[in-house]
Amino acid sequence: MNEYLNLDRYRVARPFKQFVDEQLLPPLGKPEEAFWQGFENLLDAFIADNRALLETRDRLQKKIDDWHREFDWTDQNFERYRSFLESIGYLHPTPAPFQVDVDDVDEEIASIAAPQLVVPINNARFAVNAVNARWGSLYDALYGSDVIEDSGDTARGAEYNPARGRAVFNFCARWMDRALPLAAGCHGEAVDYRSQGNRLEVELADGRVTGFRSAEYRGEREEDGARVLLLRHHGLHVELWIDRHHAVGRAHPAGLRDIQLEAAVTVIQDGEDSVTAVDVEDKLEVYGHWLGLIRGNLEVEMEKNGRRFTRRMNPDRRYRSPDGDSLRLPGRALMLLRNVGLHMMTDLLQDADGREVPEGIVDAVITVLIALQDAGHNSRTGSIYIVKPKLHGPDEVAFCCALFDAVEDLLGLQRNRIKIGVMDEERRTSVNLAACIAAARERIIFINTGFLDRTGDEIHTSMQAGPVLPKGEMKTAPWMLAYEDWNVDTGLACGLDRVGQIGKGMWAAPDAMKAMVEQKIDHPRAGASCAWVPSPTAAVLHALHYHEVDVKAVQERLRGKARARLDTLLQIPLLPSGRELEASEIQQELENNAQGILGYVVKWIDRGIGCSKVPDIHDTGLMEDRATLRISSQHIANWLEQGLCDAQQVVETFQRMAQVVDRQNADDPLYRPMAPGFDGAAFRCALELVMKGVESPNGYTEATLRRYRRAVKNAG
Repeated sequence: MNEYLNLDRYRVARPFKQFVDEQLLPPLGKPEEAFWQGFENLLDAFIADNRALLETRDRLQKKIDDWHREFDWTDQNFERYRSFLESIGYLHPTPAPFQVDVDDVDEEIASIAAPQLVVPINNARFAVNAVNARWGSLYDALYGSDVIEDSGDTARGAEYNPARGRAVFNFCARWMDRALPLAAGCHGEAVDYRSQGNRLEVELADGRVTGFRSAEYRGEREEDGARVLLLRHHGLHVELWIDRHHAVGRAHPAGLRDIQLEAAVTVIQDGEDSVTAVDVEDKLEVYGHWLGLIRGNLEVEMEKNGRRFTRRMNPDRRYRSPDGDSLRLPGRALMLLRNVGLHMMTDLLQDADGREVPEGIVDAVITVLIALQDAGHNSRTGSIYIVKPKLHGPDEVAFCCALFDAVEDLLGLQRNRIKIGVMDEERRTSVNLAACIAAARERIIFINTGFLDRTGDEIHTSMQAGPVLPKGEMKTAPWMLAYEDWNVDTGLACGLDRVGQIGKGMWAAPDAMKAMVEQKIDHPRAGASCAWVPSPTAAVLHALHYHEVDVKAVQERLRGKARARLDTLLQIPLLPSGRELEASEIQQELENNAQGILGYVVKWIDRGIGCSKVPDIHDTGLMEDRATLRISSQHIANWLEQGLCDAQQVVETFQRMAQVVDRQNADDPLYRPMAPGFDGAAFRCALELVMKGVESPNGYTEATLRRYRRAVKNAG
């Protein structure tokens, strides 16, 4: 049990107070007594409003549930539906045209279109690897993934396969012809890349000498025996490593040993959906890793191929520019930190009645206090980037901005030094997106679609309207397509693209890189300046798309064009009237959802793993976090509520799928099987998420997960 110390009006967990007093305040010269007194005043000012906003969510949901019970939605009467949503304050008036006005934004956010890597901050190895994913080897990403056919002559094998290496060369030559074309000829004909004065020359096999059509030559450096030539294209850098003495370089006609790409120029260190921070110990790990990342000294002891080493954060890269001056480029990604939403509570502090306080308020104070320890390792403008998830509408965005005002006052910062990223992942935020951006117009630097949470909230909001479509069909439903376009349209209309990021969601299949390379190019083509990827390898491969697509040009073409309508966004993804699902279709959907829920929850509850690659029912590894859990549990809850299945069928399905998950984890010595008893904490938690999914506020899973995980931890 935690030991608490008395402040004035609150009690604070002893380890938390020690962390703040001993590690955070002294380097900044801030006295303890003044800080804690100011912190208590801030809590007094915001806790009641936080609770009131959560009560508003519940009140609106009850009114929507009652309305759907009274009115038949099958007529799709949008005028009546819109009028109702306006009357209860769910739908806000669209603000008059405006432009966001945000100062001191780093160029990685303000002007560079590139992949964005999202990682759980409580996994130190992932966190450090993510920061270092600013740069990555294209050769390694291709050779080690399924982009290159992994069979026959090009199979990977235990040793280096020269045939696979040649396939990598050929892929790169074709990509460079599309993205970085030469003024004459093609890259497959190149026999030399060399600097000549202020330009880069390419010699072809027939003796012609040409150059790059549009890529800018910026300089060169030497590393590990290679001559590294630097190009810039669409704001991103590319390094050509020339080394004819290296085994790989000798095999390439032009001695091209590697191509390194500037890839994840920004990273979201996630302290929310992908972590399992359920108590003081867990939360201090999150804060401790954030502190190490900000100070640049977070290290990880690792072992790979039998060799032990220490993984550290990369230094900057230095070059000689064509005019002889020195050029320095960041070696690390710019970090944003995702705090928790308004609905989360924490035991770091308690009020006079012993109640936990809103975790998002504590996050705002402590993560900004940590960010002030930055000595130029992260933001070069001095800005602090906080991503806020699961906000419901403009009032909650305004609350966060007022909270950041108070944090700036508490810590003596200039106004708007804290920037906000708003996740467009809740329905009430989507339909009021312009008003949400307006509420943060002097702070906002980021909006991002999160289609998994957005679908979960869509289902929960319209739980009483009728049975929803099978989950796979929702991805192409009219409301989903409108949601993706609406986000870009609104961001462009507000001028967000000129100071910040308009983003798209995660690629959830980390092993399916060939499919990602084929499909995720649609995100920059849609005008998104960043899109989420699950790994450094995926970041390098997705970076290919930002050279092939000029995102700024796409955004200019789209500016002023309204491609999505509110009525379409308000369409509810219900089964069409008259469509009857076969019993086998229903059962298959239940099994797919139940297996995914169990595969994720068993790691969350038993092992404290908040983001993991979980085999689906076909043994294909998919990235799962609380967003995927929310949609799957809400989907079954809807079908159960609407009578497409019954409780006995759900329980029996979960029991069968538990045996599938047990089989998939049979080789894990730390795994605790759910069958045959089906009475462990993980199984009971997974089933409760569905059986009580209708009554769970907004369909969120956090409270249930935390209760079961705490019980497991307390039981040892």
